[in-house]
Amino acid sequence: MARRFSAPYQTEPVSSLASWARNLAVFAVVAVLVSILVVRFGFLEPKPALVTFFGGLAIAGLSILFGLAGFAAIWQNGSRGMARILLAFLIDGAILAYPAYLALQYRKLPAIHDITTDPIDPPRFDALARLRTGDGANSAVYAGLYSAEQQRHFYPDIEPIELEIPVDRAYAIALQLVNKRKWLVIDERAPQPPRRIGRIEAVARTPIMGLREDISIRVVPDGEDSRVDIRSASRYFDSDLGSNAARVTKFIDDLNTAADADALKPVKKTPVAPPKAPAKTVKK
Repeated sequence: MARRFSAPYQTEPVSSLASWARNLAVFAVVAVLVSILVVRFGFLEPKPALVTFFGGLAIAGLSILFGLAGFAAIWQNGSRGMARILLAFLIDGAILAYPAYLALQYRKLPAIHDITTDPIDPPRFDALARLRTGDGANSAVYAGLYSAEQQRHFYPDIEPIELEIPVDRAYAIALQLVNKRKWLVIDERAPQPPRRIGRIEAVARTPIMGLREDISIRVVPDGEDSRVDIRSASRYFDSDLGSNAARVTKFIDDLNTAADADALKPVKKTPVAPPKAPAKTVKK
């Protein structure tokens, strides 16, 4: 083994397998990055672009196989190329780590893509319906009984939001949370009881691929209080890997917190001006 670090070792040829492992790893990262950019900026529909993405993952796996074969060859014949193999493994690990985590999530979580606080009468997609008509897009109609049963089993804490504040304040706070999250608002209609309920329709995007997930929020009066329902549904694919449930759960928590803080604010009283004294009449 000592000869591998001596001067004669420097004249040994570089293992072709090591070179292939590095080159494939570089090609894989380029393919993955290009597919992500294509989806995020909408150059193609997500499904064709994801073919390139999964192709890049397959190439990264092939790079690992070439790297292992190159390592065995170097161990046997003393050729060079370990640095190239280590670089390939580093790139492949960076590419495959997050998809491997998502694969585990896919095995653990239900294959549903439509989450709502009210499965009986979910908030509708009105303005968003026209955006869910492309090739391979999921329907704007709620996913149905199977989705509701799976949601109740895996996400039992997702329920309607009952707030002890007036409906106009509930709507304002919900809209503020939507804007804070930088969701793209497609339509907003403030409540006007009893004629019109409050609605907010918006689009969120997943962190890496930027896949669109549509959101509808409904705000209705409940006596002097209010009730808020939210629906979040992936525009593409049958499984959301838990992203919609996580979004709805976080929105529920933040809305309850903001509403509680709003309810504790002291009511600003308009100062009442003292009555003017009647003008004195001077007797002549």
